[in-house]
Amino acid sequence: MIRALLVDDEAPARSELRYLLAEHPGVEVVGEAASAVEALKLASAVPYDVVFLDVEMPGFSGLEAAKLVHDRSNRPELVFVTAHEQYAVEAFAVEAFDYLLKPVDPERLAQVVRRLDDTAAAPVGTVEKIPVVSGGQTVLLDWEAIHYARADGDYSRVHTYDRDYLCTQSLRQLEGALPRSRFARIHRSYLVNLAKVAAVRRASPDRLRLALDDKERTELDVARRQGKSIRERLRL
Repeated sequence: MIRALLVDDEAPARSELRYLLAEHPGVEVVGEAASAVEALKLASAVPYDVVFLDVEMPGFSGLEAAKLVHDRSNRPELVFVTAHEQYAVEAFAVEAFDYLLKPVDPERLAQVVRRLDDTAAAPVGTVEKIPVVSGGQTVLLDWEAIHYARADGDYSRVHTYDRDYLCTQSLRQLEGALPRSRFARIHRSYLVNLAKVAAVRRASPDRLRLALDDKERTELDVARRQGKSIRERLRL
């Protein structure tokens, strides 16, 4: 069972989301809050797995509140639900699980619930560390430090903020090991941590280019066939 907390300063918006989530028997709404401050107080008393929260609220915004839960043990997933498209990049910068636009489309919400189910069913602890080669020895790299990975023959090259490492896993193997809620295959040669995307540009009228927040300010083009998926993930 996925335990959900709904945070929105508008009661009708919370009621509508509760109604839509009621169509999913695997989701239980365990609480509602009208502000980020109220939600943080409730969070200490009620266990939950995911927070559906608005961005623009009185006091703390949803984005500011998201930063406050980063240090929590068993950190919940964050799904932003907002009428404003322009916050998508900022949302993924605080490692949002997904980004829904109001009025919420039932099918898009169903996709989010399916992905939450997949995440909950994934074996715990299998993606905490990625083995890479450094100084002739194997070291374990936190996956959260990865900005992107690129194919390198039968292996892959993992890039962090200011370094890159050889990984003896193929890009396909890395894609299977890393959290799908955070990483996206944007090209046959590239796997990107969406939380490290600083900006989105147009490489051409029908192609996107992702600008990362690493030291080199790397820019990577999204393959045409991946464009729709990436636009959906970034709510563009």
